[in-house]
Amino acid sequence: MLSKKTKYGIKALVFLAKQKTHKPVQISVISQSENISRKFLESILLTLKKNGVLGSKKGKGGGYYLLKEPGHIQMTTVMRLLEGPIAMVPCVSLNFYEKCDDCEDENLCAVNKIMLKVRDNTLDIFKNTTLADLSN
Repeated sequence: MLSKKTKYGIKALVFLAKQKTHKPVQISVISQSENISRKFLESILLTLKKNGVLGSKKGKGGGYYLLKEPGHIQMTTVMRLLEGPIAMVPCVSLNFYEKCDDCEDENLCAVNKIMLKVRDNTLDIFKNTTLADLSN
């Protein structure tokens, strides 16, 4: 299940992508427009800023803005930053792999086989979806 953190992060990014100008947008504007708790949104936007998706400006006229064009922000990036691993089980994760304690041979494991398919199809969707796709 998608966490609220990721859901709200995507909503905030789409809101920023839809802005006609590339000027910074105040957290309060995003929070009110997208019905997201300001405090929770601050945490989300800070994570995206620390990882190079957003920039920010302090003071009058300050706020958050996209560092890249929406067409260059893949959902794989957003999902991994906010949600963590894309794979549903660690034994099929590309970036967060862990061997399952209860599995003797991953090649014979039925759960591993189906979860590889789920991971691959999910990755395909996220890789081929950008912020621009969601904001049009």
